[in-house]
Amino acid sequence: MNATIRRMEKSDVDGVVKLEELSYGPHHWSKESFYNELENNLAHYYCAMDEQNNLIGYAGCWHIFEEAHITTLSVHPDFRKQGVAQRLLFAIIDDCYKNKIKYITLEVRESNIAAICLYEKNGFKSIGTRKGYYQDNNENALIMFTENIWYEKFKTRYNKLHEELRVQK
Repeated sequence: MNATIRRMEKSDVDGVVKLEELSYGPHHWSKESFYNELENNLAHYYCAMDEQNNLIGYAGCWHIFEEAHITTLSVHPDFRKQGVAQRLLFAIIDDCYKNKIKYITLEVRESNIAAICLYEKNGFKSIGTRKGYYQDNNENALIMFTENIWYEKFKTRYNKLHEELRVQK
């Protein structure tokens, strides 16, 4: 799948909220939450668009000093397992390199095996658990963190994954 990744704009919020609800059910972020994020100087949000310019995914993070914290990443169910989430994650990592960020962290549901596999493939490691983190069902969250993304080991993995995705096009 050849998705185009670009910065999220206010005009994307309606579509993002629809996808948010599709992905997360009734316990999802509101329009107001996304509008607030787009006004937040720490926040960096992206949209994945298909060839017809339809929204098929989105992701966001905050840059705080030397660390980025991924706040959300979602792909429309019809476009999962096609490299869209990987491209969104690359957009976040690319932006981290541009902004001299060293570490990336996130929380992910313990039951979200697909997301955990994506993050592990990209060098994230589980460093702990937040008990009862998700309010909708009291599910635990894994806390995941990268090593310093400027280390050669991380950059080598990153470049290899970039090349594999480019070849898949």
